[in-house]
Amino acid sequence: MTMSTESSRLLQKVDERTRIAGSNHMEILLFSLGGSETFGINVFKVREIAWTPAITRAPNLPPGVEGVISLRGNIIPVIAIAGFIHGNDTGAGRGTMMVTEFSRHTQGFLVEEVDRIVRVNWDDVRPQSPANGASSLVTAVTELPDGKLVSILDVEQILANVFGEAVMPELATVEAAAHATVLFADDSMIARKEIVQVLDRLGVQHQQTTTGAEAWERLQTMANTAQAEGVPLKSRLSVILTDAEMPVMDGYVLTRNIKADPRFAGIPVVMHSSLSADANRAMGQSVGVDAYVAKFDPAVLADTLRPMLAAHAAVN
Repeated sequence: MTMSTESSRLLQKVDERTRIAGSNHMEILLFSLGGSETFGINVFKVREIAWTPAITRAPNLPPGVEGVISLRGNIIPVIAIAGFIHGNDTGAGRGTMMVTEFSRHTQGFLVEEVDRIVRVNWDDVRPQSPANGASSLVTAVTELPDGKLVSILDVEQILANVFGEAVMPELATVEAAAHATVLFADDSMIARKEIVQVLDRLGVQHQQTTTGAEAWERLQTMANTAQAEGVPLKSRLSVILTDAEMPVMDGYVLTRNIKADPRFAGIPVVMHSSLSADANRAMGQSVGVDAYVAKFDPAVLADTLRPMLAAHAAVN
């Protein structure tokens, strides 16, 4: 079987995969980097798979970027991710290239080989953190039915390590923002950092969680307290901001739960995701999000939140 045929077989039927929104499942493409460890990436972030092509070297490239290639008229960088994971550049893990698209960027990732696509339940995905001894580039771990452990990479952090973090623009404070509160959920450390910077510059109080399950538990507590005190929760909570991909409970299930509970009526839900394709926006709309914002663009995030915060201030 040729690589192009294999790529088509692995990544076909994307429309069918959008139907898993709200089912708390994710499909990941398994791959290796030359060692015994198995890694995973959300299949929605992968455009195609190919044998590693001839790479053009260029001066002054960031560390980790092998060079560039021309792909259908577009010049894209090619990144050897084994060096980031293993802490050295051994030349291993470069037999295959995954063309990935997320966070408004397209790039090639060099890997040893791809295996297959598997569907996993977010209930079986456990968040990882450096505090627990995990690599800062491994955001979660799951175990397959055959006992194989899969490390799910924080590919947004890899891009930030290579190209730097987004420049934070000057953002005007929202009038009466001191009375507004945003609760957000995101398992990516780099994303949480940017969200906090945006909200701080807008002058908004905020609470943060790292999984949809943690956010839902926090929201339940807030709703129960407001109900016991006889006040609408929307007078205390202005906006809920959620990532799409999160361990334990993803953003689609979190949004569906929120929209099904009348206590959260009038509180907009914004999905903030590195998955920016139309199919992913449609997945967000299918569960009722009020807005869908692609990472990482702090100005667009601020512009999306500003009218919601202003509307909250006007009625409270």
